[in-house]
Amino acid sequence: MLIVADIEQLPVEQARKGDPGAWDALFRRYQMPLYVYAYELLRDEQASLDVVQETFVAAVRHLPTLRSDDRFGSWLFGIARQKCAQRWRKSRREESAMESLANQFVDAERGADEWLIRKEQEADFRRLLEQLPEPQREVLVLFFLEEFPLDEIARITRAQVGTVKSRLHYAKKAMRHLLENKPL
Repeated sequence: MLIVADIEQLPVEQARKGDPGAWDALFRRYQMPLYVYAYELLRDEQASLDVVQETFVAAVRHLPTLRSDDRFGSWLFGIARQKCAQRWRKSRREESAMESLANQFVDAERGADEWLIRKEQEADFRRLLEQLPEPQREVLVLFFLEEFPLDEIARITRAQVGTVKSRLHYAKKAMRHLLENKPL
């Protein structure tokens, strides 16, 4: 899913002026990509929904600090990243991270066997992804699932582009290793 959109279509300036319709359009545009991003990092449905809400509350409050409207998407993902990091720290302190299971429905167009195989593959991939360190997992999600370019990932993660490239390289290498050594 591609996040980067034509900036002329994003009503950032109108949102800055307090237009509720502009905020509604921005929310509709970014709510699902932010949710997917947060869920891939937190693995908790309710926490991911909360992060999306908290991200937009912070965005409304801090939009005047955004220097360039064409960076709205990466700025918003940067806020979401901070919210996820706060939750990681909190869960580590409390040592009680609870994950909720999302209800899965069979796609009517697919057979039950195909659906089960796909779900098993997704579960395997997620288990492998969870074995990676958070910085590597984060860049994999942003690069492959959210399809951000490296420079945008650098802005979101507040890292140098070279660091992002390195994390991506080592994340891919680790995933290959995990796949090759995965018990059947």
